[in-house]
Amino acid sequence: MYILVINSGSSSVKFSIFATAAHAEPVTVLDGEVSGIGSPYGSFEIRHNDDSLSAKVPAAVADSQQSIDLVLDAISKPGIPSIHAIGYRVVHPGPKLDRHQRITDAVLSDLDAAATFAPLHDPDALRLIRMVMAHFPRLPHFVCFDTVFHKTMPETATTYAIPMRYRDAGVRRYGFHGLSCESVVRQLQAAELQYERMVIAHLGSGCSVTALVDGESVDTTMGLTPTGGVVMGTRPGDLDPGLILYLLREQGATVDSVEQMLNHDAGIKALFCVNDMRKLREAAVGGDERAKLAATVFASSVRRAIGGMAALHGLEALIFTGGIGEHDAVSREAIASGLFNSQPRIDPLLNATHGDGIRKITSDSSTIPVYVVPAREDVMIAVHVAQMAASN
Repeated sequence: MYILVINSGSSSVKFSIFATAAHAEPVTVLDGEVSGIGSPYGSFEIRHNDDSLSAKVPAAVADSQQSIDLVLDAISKPGIPSIHAIGYRVVHPGPKLDRHQRITDAVLSDLDAAATFAPLHDPDALRLIRMVMAHFPRLPHFVCFDTVFHKTMPETATTYAIPMRYRDAGVRRYGFHGLSCESVVRQLQAAELQYERMVIAHLGSGCSVTALVDGESVDTTMGLTPTGGVVMGTRPGDLDPGLILYLLREQGATVDSVEQMLNHDAGIKALFCVNDMRKLREAAVGGDERAKLAATVFASSVRRAIGGMAALHGLEALIFTGGIGEHDAVSREAIASGLFNSQPRIDPLLNATHGDGIRKITSDSSTIPVYVVPAREDVMIAVHVAQMAASN
């Protein structure tokens, strides 16, 4: 069967078509991305599995409607196989939905109610889902959640020290980037690289650090929402709760204005003015003090989280994934080199090497191996959708 996977972010829509068969890894037929939504610098890219018709063109995309129109037009071209099922990534399912599942009116209603937990991600994702469902009304549609992988966390890791009435309402640590973490575990197992105790640092526009024991999540840095944890592109990570109260007491402040700042105007963007790691690196090399501070704060935040996870749960291997984790060698070096009295030992040549699969970037003398593993959330969604479609 052919499965369309749609993975929407705050300013982008990624899409892929996979060919799936029983007991076989999904095979990519084509994939693409609409990026820069809402900015004049957007682009539309599509890649076929043989690269024969690859194209990347500028595309000023105003909103999610225009982005999905581009995607639907692209997958309707001659030679593109007919779709049998569609899968979507949704960041936060709220307290009522705890598994990947087929989309129904009741599921959509629960997701609408849960959008307040992830205002940066969920509302756009739900608008997109409804657009695609209207275009393909006869196909089965399925939703996969970033939180499901973290269901294995013990109660001691998910409980906030707040009154019971809030905990009963679903206020707890959920954890995110679960599809990314699951894809990392799946790839390592396929490569016969199995460690009892690992830490995964998913570093991109959003960042989180997760501790795993026997391939299952036991602790993670993100909590009730994707705003907490380590420093991110436009989000601050963990803050003193008193700071939120201070911000709300400022003249003219509202819940909406503080939420806007915390989700869109904090993090690396607040320290360096631009949420772009490549520009930050260039500026730091040129002596820009703001860029140096932003880079150091970011690396220290991630290093602190990794150290805490290792102290609590042990560490036999460290994994970097996500856009920054996979592509920014300087960040990997800065984060790893300050851990555990210069362990692990990053090999500069291995760290600077680019590749698409699993890469080890530590020397043979390192007691803690470090790997770079691509985040393949779309593959995991295809795997789950194929299983759900078969059972349905």
